[in-house]
Amino acid sequence: MALKILLTVAMALILSLESTAAILPQSPGNSGTVDVRFPVPKYYQQYATQDGNPVPTTGRLFLLLPPNFDSRRVWPILIVTATKDPGHTAPSDAPWYHAAAAAEGWIVLATDATVRPRNDSVSWRLALLAAGLDVVHHEWPKSGQWPVAFAGISGGAKCAQWLGAILAQTHSLNIRGFFLSGINEDQMPEALKTNVAPPEFLRLPIWISSGINDRIATPAQEQQIKGSLVRTGFQKVRLSRFSGGHEVNRADLESALKWFREQGHF
Repeated sequence: MALKILLTVAMALILSLESTAAILPQSPGNSGTVDVRFPVPKYYQQYATQDGNPVPTTGRLFLLLPPNFDSRRVWPILIVTATKDPGHTAPSDAPWYHAAAAAEGWIVLATDATVRPRNDSVSWRLALLAAGLDVVHHEWPKSGQWPVAFAGISGGAKCAQWLGAILAQTHSLNIRGFFLSGINEDQMPEALKTNVAPPEFLRLPIWISSGINDRIATPAQEQQIKGSLVRTGFQKVRLSRFSGGHEVNRADLESALKWFREQGHF
């Protein structure tokens, strides 16, 4: 099934949500954690079952909201993609990003299913993320135009590259940047071979966060990834180093989120 299938609107989801009470907070002053379940439309179920995966009938939408959240205002969204380490999911990794995101006024968003995949593939993650985003856009109608950035560490950073490249083509997201931590292989060239993103995609800022003591994604490897992204045509690539290992560094993430705002003027 081609990735371009995601161009179709998931009307089954919209109809099901219209018949139920709102599941996301709307009023001014709401803040904190939102952890809800939602029905995954058959459209996305079919996409997720590629690679022999089970049918995810129920999705999980996990949000960490900044202080004084009000859905009537514009809020940038940081989409978290989990590392590939066993036992990790996007909701379980999301708290690593919360402090920096809250300080900069960003929502942290993560999605999952209530069943585990046999193959934690890009197709599985993409289907659940797209379905979760449809819920957010339905519940908060203006959120379809809110700025979005992708973040991940290690295998999550690689998957974030794929998700961003695909959704830039299929979902018309207002993408404003990538935060890639502990990444040891650049997947963007391969992702763009099969998902031709719009020209402005290459103008997006990309922040690579490198721990000087990281033995999984070494500083030398991350330097090579920066060069690879530049050769691909990305015009705004930063590489920062911090005193630490294979981890998400709060100071780097805060600096990256500030930079995304500056570059995107939002």
